[in-house]
Formats: sequence, structure tokens, C-alpha cells
Amino acid sequence: MIHPRAAQSSGADVYIDLGTANTIVMAKDRGLVANEPSVVAYREESHGRKTILAVGAEAKAKIGRTPGNLVASFPLRAGVIADLDTTEAMLRYFTARAHRKFQFFRPRVVISLPYGVSDVEKKAVREAGKSAGAREVVLIEEPMAAAIGAGLPVDLPKGNMIIDIGGGTTEVAVISLCGIVHCEAVRVGGHAFDQAIVEFIRKQYNLIVGDQSAERIKVEIGSALAGDNGKTAYIRGVDFVSGLPRELTLTSAQVHAAINPLLEEIVRAAARTLERTPPDLLPDIIQDGVKLAGGGALLNGLSLRLQRDLRLPVTIADEPLLAIARGGHSALKDPPLLERIALA
Repeated sequence: MIHPRAAQSSGADVYIDLGTANTIVMAKDRGLVANEPSVVAYREESHGRKTILAVGAEAKAKIGRTPGNLVASFPLRAGVIADLDTTEAMLRYFTARAHRKFQFFRPRVVISLPYGVSDVEKKAVREAGKSAGAREVVLIEEPMAAAIGAGLPVDLPKGNMIIDIGGGTTEVAVISLCGIVHCEAVRVGGHAFDQAIVEFIRKQYNLIVGDQSAERIKVEIGSALAGDNGKTAYIRGVDFVSGLPRELTLTSAQVHAAINPLLEEIVRAAARTLERTPPDLLPDIIQDGVKLAGGGALLNGLSLRLQRDLRLPVTIADEPLLAIARGGHSALKDPPLLERIALA
């Protein structure tokens, strides 16, 4: 790992937001260079080895459409490496996308991880990054990167509260003086919302639908508020009993019912964070409110739901999907900031 003092003197070249759903890559001198699904497609060989065939968007297109010996999988679960070999292949692919000049030297890479990952998981990420071509790897925490990318003054002696809803986890953090004062993480995110919709349709209507169809429904008519609008959408699947194709009309109220238990988990995590925040920082949060980041922040009505339940102002970061990536890019361009937020 790059030592903080080395980071201060030389900075870093590439930032990778290794998300459960999407991986975003920023180059120090070029900004955003890749934003693709965190998916790897590989062929299982007879001797147990894996032959990587596609990464990112190309691999995602193969999900559910692959022959028997071709596997398209998400190598990360809740932001943590579940398959080291495929994660290494994914990192190699995205590092190469960052800049052609990295074909001739090994770049210094910053990678963000969920708050509170174990030392074993940190070591796995560092090793995967180095095996993928990085000369040195700096690790930072996702809530910190999200707060920086959302424009919060994390370096000041005041309380800043961020709720980052990603594909696999939601992290609620209070930050002050470039440190995380308290963070609550729950395994609720975009994938969990999709799966809740899949299960709701299966239990209520005996219809089997795919995760991508559920995600489309969530985006089109999903809402964090009960009784919010009267939107409807069609979804197609396979009847569980007859095995034949069938179409179903869903309402926004039904989608809300499916995902509401997960929304309540996020509210409870935010409430616990507030309870455990030092009293001297609470006035800042009461005055400035809470910032939402991550793809889940785009769920219709979510900011209003949290504002109602937490009794605090809640605003959504500009381009919440890119908040973590913007924060990581800021760290690339500011070595002293990277020194302060880098994990030891």
C-alpha cells in the first residue's frame, strides 16, 4: 500500500469506485473514463480454471442469455470481493481503460471500499489491484468519498451527514475533520430493492420475473411514499404454475409495498447514526441537513420520505450516481486530502 506521506508527495493516477452494481473509473488528468456494470463473464474449463470472455457492459448483456458453460457473475457482494480471480480481471480491464500510458508503467491506484471492511478484505483488494497492474494501492472509505463528491466540507470541524445508497449497501455516516465520527451500514441497496420486487410478484401473482425487469419497474413507478401517484407499468414473466408467458400490470402502490420494509431499514440506520453522534455536532446537522448520494437516491420520493421520518432537511447531491467517483477524483488531484483520508 502507498504510505500516506508518499501519497502527499506524488499523488495517485487512477481512482476506482469498485461498486457492487457499477464500477466507475476516474483518471487524474482526464476525469471520467469508464462507468460500467461490475460484471464479469467467463467460461468454466474442465480443469477448474476460468477463461474471462467479457467485462462490464458486454458481460451484463450476457446475463440470463448464456449457454451452460458460460457464467456471467457479479464478483462483488455488498461492495466486498466475493471472487478474487474475477475481481482481478475486472480491475485489470478498468485500469487499462483509464489511460493508454498505463500500458508502459504501473499506475498508482486509489480504490474505495465500504466502511468497516475487515483487514482480510482490505488485503484482498490491495492484492487484486496490484495483480491487475497497479504499482501501489491506496484505500479510502466510500462514505468519505461520497461526502467529498457531494460537496460537503469534510475538512472543517463541523458535523456533515451523508446517506449513500449503492447497489449492495446503504451507508449512513457523520463526518468531521476528514474523519468518520460514526457510520451505520445496512445491506440494503438497489439490488435488494429489485429482489424485493421479484419476490413480491412471485408470492402475490405466481409470476417469475428477472432482476432486470424488476429494476425497470422500480425506475418507472417505484416510490418511497405510500399512495404516491397512480402510475402503472407492465411486466412480463413466466407463470409459476403453467410455465407459460404472462403479462401483469403493477401499480406504484404495489411496488411501494414491496420495497417499504427496506426503506424502513434505511430510516432506522439513519436514526441510530443520529443517536450516536456527539452532541456538539448535532446542531450542524440540524441546520445543514442530510445529503443523499448513490443510485438509490434517485428513487422517487425518497428525499421527502427521509425528511419526514428524520425531521431534518434532506437534499440530493448533484448527479448522485457519480458522487463517490467525484470524491475520489478530488482526492487524486489533492494529495494532502488523500493523505488525510487514506486508510492505514
